[in-house]
Amino acid sequence: MAQEVRGVIARTKGEPVSIETIIVPDPGPGEAVVEVQACGVCHTDLHYREGGINDDFPFLLGHEAAGIVESVGPDVTDISPGDYVILNWRAVCGSCRSCLRGKPQICFNTHNATQKMTLADGTELSPALGIGAFCEKTLVASGQCTKVDSSARPEVAGLLGCGVMAGLGAAMNTGEVGRGDSVAVFGCGGVGDAAIEGSRVAGAGTIIAVDVDDTKLEWARQFGATHTINATDEDPVEKIREYTGGNGADVVIEAIGLPHVYEQAFYARDLAGTVVLVGVPNPEMKLELPFLDVFGRGGALKSSWYGDCLPSRDFPMLIDLYLQGRLNLDGFVTETISLEDVEAAFHKMEEGGVLRSVVVM
Repeated sequence: MAQEVRGVIARTKGEPVSIETIIVPDPGPGEAVVEVQACGVCHTDLHYREGGINDDFPFLLGHEAAGIVESVGPDVTDISPGDYVILNWRAVCGSCRSCLRGKPQICFNTHNATQKMTLADGTELSPALGIGAFCEKTLVASGQCTKVDSSARPEVAGLLGCGVMAGLGAAMNTGEVGRGDSVAVFGCGGVGDAAIEGSRVAGAGTIIAVDVDDTKLEWARQFGATHTINATDEDPVEKIREYTGGNGADVVIEAIGLPHVYEQAFYARDLAGTVVLVGVPNPEMKLELPFLDVFGRGGALKSSWYGDCLPSRDFPMLIDLYLQGRLNLDGFVTETISLEDVEAAFHKMEEGGVLRSVVVM
């Protein structure tokens, strides 16, 4: 029987969000209803509200979440009611050309729920990243539910659903940071600090944080940065070379998504080093680099989408590291809030005053 719950809706581009009644249908084949316990406020949700993803309004926002499986549809065998799960937006299909060649972490045909959640008047909703978790309960594809150890608090577990996983994975998966490597991270918000944390966990020897905000640089030190550079005061390329014996970093991670910052990252790496782009540019941006330098410096220029993660592999492992005290997820939670506070949390995020506001149901 369909249920009525409360959720955060973006009805119109750029307008404040509202709390409205959402109709959640019973799960059909391959689907699950999850009782959401906590959901982080991510920049992607703000991009949806601003029309930066697409114009399929109204949106049911929220996607960085953890909760309890309430019910499952026919033929669902991978999860059961009562399971503690992190929601993910990479529910691999197992049959696309990427999955079939053994690379499910870049699946080209990820699953979402087939049925639609609606407003009380029947208007169909577009759930953010196929999840829609600023809601007391949400309908997802069963493959979007990844079981993890229930000892982890939902406020921190849910962060692996998007931003923190993106940063950790940019370092650990895409950048393949290894023991003793030197790493530089441009941008010390939630994703950048997660990349710093991931580099620390992977065993990097030198971790250099670059930002224009001293508060963010202090956050970066808390996650493992060994050196910090305020790019308004110093040339980050020259300072990174100074901190790496004149060579540049083995892995440079751009966590902002600005062409001029990417160019700095390109020249801040060592010869044959790796640049990882995890910051999201807007559609109008263009990048220009001397083609000879692209060739002559060698190495790799990579983009990291969701940290190249495979949720079934990475989420349980990272939660285990957290429970062992080896992964600092608690440090990302700046505040816990209610559904009614999401709009205010967007403004705090735009001002750069928080790493993560987390909605607790």
